Amino acid sequence: MPRSAATDRQFLEQNGGKWRVSIAVPRELQAKLGATGLKRPLKTDSLAIANRLKWQVVAELRVVIEEARRGTAAAHGDPLVEEALEMARLRARARTAEDVEDLDGAIVIRAEELQGHPIGEELDFGTGAMMPVYDDAKEERARRYAEMAQGKATPIALHHEQFIIQAHNKKRTEGDDRRAMRFLLAWCEREHVRPVLQAITRKVAVRFMDALPEIAKADQQLSPVTLNKYLGRLSRYWEWLVRREEAETNVWDRLKLTEPRMAAGEEERAFTDREVATLLNGPAEQRMQDLMRIAALTGARLDAIVDLKVGGCGDGLFIFKPQKRETGERAVPIHPDLAEIVVRRTEGKRPEDDLFPEWPPPRKAGSVRERSFKASNQFTAYRRAVGVNEVVAGKRRARVNFHSWRRWFITKAEQADQPESIIAAVVGHRRKGMTLGRYSAGPLIAQARRCVEAVRLPP
Repeated sequence: MPRSAATDRQFLEQNGGKWRVSIAVPRELQAKLGATGLKRPLKTDSLAIANRLKWQVVAELRVVIEEARRGTAAAHGDPLVEEALEMARLRARARTAEDVEDLDGAIVIRAEELQGHPIGEELDFGTGAMMPVYDDAKEERARRYAEMAQGKATPIALHHEQFIIQAHNKKRTEGDDRRAMRFLLAWCEREHVRPVLQAITRKVAVRFMDALPEIAKADQQLSPVTLNKYLGRLSRYWEWLVRREEAETNVWDRLKLTEPRMAAGEEERAFTDREVATLLNGPAEQRMQDLMRIAALTGARLDAIVDLKVGGCGDGLFIFKPQKRETGERAVPIHPDLAEIVVRRTEGKRPEDDLFPEWPPPRKAGSVRERSFKASNQFTAYRRAVGVNEVVAGKRRARVNFHSWRRWFITKAEQADQPESIIAAVVGHRRKGMTLGRYSAGPLIAQARRCVEAVRLPP
């Protein structure tokens, strides 16, 4: 049965004949807050009135507990916003219609308190009566509090950090998420769009998309390809919000800026055999020679190679960490031409040691750079030094780069009549078709080994 306001004692206890709010403090926070429970008097002996007054106090005390949990102080944010959001959470979890009614009553009382006393009167021409006039800023603050507390105005970024934590993406992708949110909030401020989920409709999202090149220009001149990446990250966030029923629809779905068409001869490509020979026969340091050969004979991405561990090079297999959309580690047979490199780099080392200690992880805490950042720069400098380069006017990247090793491996495996599905499995591409893509457990190691050993370095 629904609880009556005359009998409900949730969050309430009596003290000296008066009611007060009492909330238990989680055990892990008791030492930090110096109490096992937080209490606040309501100064009434009426249980019915106490039930109406308690909700605002419950919200305020829960904010104190949450701040202690996060290790933040109220000064770091707007405590009124936190209070309103806690009221919204309480309202969403209310078990009875009476609880909702009591919460709405508490929200009205709090909004009136924020609105303050009238500063004057003015004539209402519709009724002919004198109506009170309130301070504009206070009235607006009260209105926003009420909307937020009733769940009608949820700040855009309220759940964003939780989304990033649960996504388990790379630091670089996390940076993209935060940059996309920063662009959106900056645009909302410029265009006087309320930065709440309910205000971001499909039309508003289209307006932001059209303005994104100008908004992002403050950071740097970004291409449509990069800008679409930010639109994609916002779309992922909204998808997550829809699954949690915090948003009704993904307003960013399929929104993309038009990308310039790549003219013939402008797309990035594989190395030619002559370029491969030039690179491998040039004056590269040993670490670069080893890196290039492993890339050429596995088709692996640079970061996966640089991050290899000694323990991931046993039993004739490289164990590469997941990349892009891969769901797990990937085993690739070690080509016979790489056996000497593996023996030299693993001998006398522990399984947890790096195969390429020459390129350690970034030292700076929280760095979004991948471990391979310096290796990539050093390869680019070497590639240019030996004359392997092809630049297209107006393009930031050359047509050849470290990824060209991956393209070269795939090309050579295809030219050696290896099945497309086996090549895809070896390099970590999604295999085509439902049978191979969804139901197959993958090729046998023997099949993968035939694919790898079919690729030969040019003389």
